[in-house]
Amino acid sequence: MKAETDISISDLRASLNGEVIGANHPRYDDLRRVFFTAFDRRPAVIVRAADASDVARVVTLARETGAELAVRSGGHSRAGHGTSESGIVLDLSAMNALDIDTDGRAAWAQTGIKAGDYTRATGDRGLATGLGDTASVGLGGITLNGGMGFLVRKHGLTIDDLLAAEVVSADGETLHVDEHAHPDLFWALRGGGGNFGVVTRLRLRLHEIDQVVGGMLVLPASANVITGLIAAADAAPDELSVIANVLKAPPLPFIPREQHGSPVVVAALVYAGAPAAGENAIAPIRALATPLADMVRPIRYPEMYGPESAGPAFDVGTNMLVDNLSSADAETILAHLETATAALAAVQLRVLGGAMACVPDEATAFGHRRARLMVNISARDQRVEKRAEHAAWASDVADALSRGVRTPAYVGFIGDEGEEGVRRAYPASTLKRLAQVKRRYDPDNLFHMNLNIPANMNEA
Repeated sequence: MKAETDISISDLRASLNGEVIGANHPRYDDLRRVFFTAFDRRPAVIVRAADASDVARVVTLARETGAELAVRSGGHSRAGHGTSESGIVLDLSAMNALDIDTDGRAAWAQTGIKAGDYTRATGDRGLATGLGDTASVGLGGITLNGGMGFLVRKHGLTIDDLLAAEVVSADGETLHVDEHAHPDLFWALRGGGGNFGVVTRLRLRLHEIDQVVGGMLVLPASANVITGLIAAADAAPDELSVIANVLKAPPLPFIPREQHGSPVVVAALVYAGAPAAGENAIAPIRALATPLADMVRPIRYPEMYGPESAGPAFDVGTNMLVDNLSSADAETILAHLETATAALAAVQLRVLGGAMACVPDEATAFGHRRARLMVNISARDQRVEKRAEHAAWASDVADALSRGVRTPAYVGFIGDEGEEGVRRAYPASTLKRLAQVKRRYDPDNLFHMNLNIPANMNEA
């Protein structure tokens, strides 16, 4: 990477429509930060792009100068890929336009828009695209990684609703990409992350979803409750999607004081169908134990996206895609939670299947379509000095659950795992094909601040 002085901020300002922020800018310290604040890097310049032409200019600059290029929409990367030390940060957050075609049940959206803003805007028309479960994530990141959210069983992954994209390639060319134009790139974008270009706009299918039965259900945690919840969610109609966190009860006002610090299951549920059918589908989960809090009710779908919150210093952990979770595994999770010292330590369980599993494996770059469950291990804290301790805890949980076997994983929740993470995220045949697409569109690996697939990566 070349020196900072090779990037002329004044020249950039003159050539771009967006905002250019150098180290002397009064907002530099705010704008250089990502969601996980421990990634305290100082880029040479931050460009808040206004349009695709700005993106193309910045990509060209990075290619010509050799400066490291970090691209971000929401900045939620667990590995800190949305920022750079002495490089260029291409911040897409100002590119947040949304054009909704109500009659056509589709929307063109710039990739800097946040999931919550997209969902509220489409929800005003009784429409929705499944976009994860967090309001503050950027559309670009959640989509390119796959997108597992509140509608995963009813309508599949976010990428299953991707109809087209606008992409700035490594040579600075703006491409329209869909199943007919650059079909190899369209395949790779759906699960391959940011390896192949800067996606500036996405055309997404919209579904008619207005009212759902949804909200939070808190149950006391035991091995029987954990395994029973998974079994009930798996057996439920595809209209029901469940994201459950097993953790020590935080001191929240809706959880009885005597339960604070005790293990609980905090489940976010969405039934995208008729209210009476939703109550019937959720009843077996409610019956697992007397709820400590029950906020599940008929609501408008956008209400599932709560208010944005400040990010912690870090989130260490990993995830695995598995077919089942035994009672012994549930006991292992509970035992490890007892030893956790992070401000927020949790094992998240996302019950999969349904529409996600109906798409052929080879149709998109997302691997492991048939996994029944995602287990996401997370330790979050503001105390940077505790990072190594919490990382060791998360690693111990993962080792105990995987029993030393390399498990498949979801690319969106992988941290800094290098090549091992890449091989967990993609089956060998998918990885081989992704490397071929990389050789065509980014042979010099300009776009490497991601779970990286270099063009020369072998498939062994």
